[in-house]
Amino acid sequence: MMENEAAAAFEEVMDPNGAKVRKWSAFAEREAADFFNDYKLEKMTIEDGKGNKAKFSRTKDNSIKVEYTSSVLL
Repeated sequence: MMENEAAAAFEEVMDPNGAKVRKWSAFAEREAADFFNDYKLEKMTIEDGKGNKAKFSRTKDNSIKVEYTSSVLL
């Protein structure tokens, strides 16, 4: 199943019609959020070097707040 997900992720990244924006948000909300939660971090910032950034913080009620931005070249 992981191979199918990886293949689908690769196809989304290669799509020139804006799928990269959806993929960054999916990555931020899934894999990066899981990492943040698994290691019980209080704050974390990630950046891919292509203008996509995500900032994670833990709220008082122990939920996760995620803010992310994406850049798209037209």
